[in-house]
Amino acid sequence: MKSSRLAISDIILLEPRVFSDNRGYFFESFNQREFETIVGEPVSFVQSNHSQSVQNVLRGLHYQIKHAQGKMVRVVVGEVFDVAVDLRRSSPTFGQWAGDVLSAANKKQLWIPPGFAHGFAVLSETAELLYKTTDYWSPEHERCIAWNDPTLAIDWPLGAEPILSGKDAQGVAFTEAEVYD
Repeated sequence: MKSSRLAISDIILLEPRVFSDNRGYFFESFNQREFETIVGEPVSFVQSNHSQSVQNVLRGLHYQIKHAQGKMVRVVVGEVFDVAVDLRRSSPTFGQWAGDVLSAANKKQLWIPPGFAHGFAVLSETAELLYKTTDYWSPEHERCIAWNDPTLAIDWPLGAEPILSGKDAQGVAFTEAEVYD
């Protein structure tokens, strides 16, 4: 598996080795030993999620202030622009974001460690994401930062006004968000 670090070095883009022929393709989407070697520490996943959205849906920026979740994200249908925002106050990249296009075609995956907010915008007609998390969903600790926060200035590649959930439409400003020490 090929790996590269994004502008925030803790965010890792993973590209599997794909074996294709006239029958189709095969790739190993996850290997615990190889993943931990790339990340440099033991990681245990406890939950898998599957999300389906239509074009121009923007989900995020979500995080849990307690029970912080690391996420391994991949797209199995369509294409999204996937983003992580560093919320670790002690980090030199605090308040910065990194992102990349993930798609069923490019098969890239994104590792987002605990301490980051996560969001994505759907670029294709529909998209389905699969993601593993390192901690369980904890609704009472879930938080949301406004997707269009001017301090973060995320360069979302949107072709239209995004479709938001009620919760996401009420996201708070980055300067008012609870963050990690």
